[in-house]
Amino acid sequence: MSNLHLGQHISRRFNEELEDVRSKVLHMGGIVETQLVNALKVLVDGEIALAKDVIKADSIVNSLELEIDEECTRIVALRQPAATDLRLVMAVIKTISDLERMGDEAKRVAIMSRKEMDGALEDGVRADLEYMGELVRGMLRQVLDAFARTDVDAAVTVVKADKKVDKKYKKILKQLIQRMAEDPAVIPAVMNIIWAVRSLERLADRCQNIAEHTIYMVLGTDVRHIKLDDVLAEIEAQSEE
Repeated sequence: MSNLHLGQHISRRFNEELEDVRSKVLHMGGIVETQLVNALKVLVDGEIALAKDVIKADSIVNSLELEIDEECTRIVALRQPAATDLRLVMAVIKTISDLERMGDEAKRVAIMSRKEMDGALEDGVRADLEYMGELVRGMLRQVLDAFARTDVDAAVTVVKADKKVDKKYKKILKQLIQRMAEDPAVIPAVMNIIWAVRSLERLADRCQNIAEHTIYMVLGTDVRHIKLDDVLAEIEAQSEE
């Protein structure tokens, strides 16, 4: 085989390896989304039996994190990627870490939700929880799509959406604290709800993290500790170059 053909073969194989890693990340994200959907059904609709599915899926997510991480380590060691390829591998490593923790949070929602609620989840809070859950699920779906299509605009939309989740979280928290003040007997049950809601809020934070990893992967700009307006300005500056 000539040097030219050998180079082309190695390049094609490398691209296949990168694509395989990306596909596995999206597969892992799909499992986490299913965990989230089922955890929300346990929390909002009281479908307690689904908690087992959420908990069982967590071990699959954990295994995928290890498998993808190992593959990324091998790629870095053997291929010594540079520039865009290196950013992709680094973004993948960070993204699977966030997805693994999202699986943990979804499991926590399911575990807290299957505990005795004693009628503490009132209709108003239930409706707000359902809305918050849909926001978080929408963020996860959109950020996975942004990652798959290397879409910076979609990633920025996810970063913005986190503010809506935070606002809804604070409203729900206020309602639950008021409920405990009015009736101390429901405190244990309400605390279970609060822990579940806290995990939902953390799930949204993890989606924001993945959006930031995606922006870094595409533009090479680390926006983790930059205010949103400054992020938008940075992205606009990059697109004009």
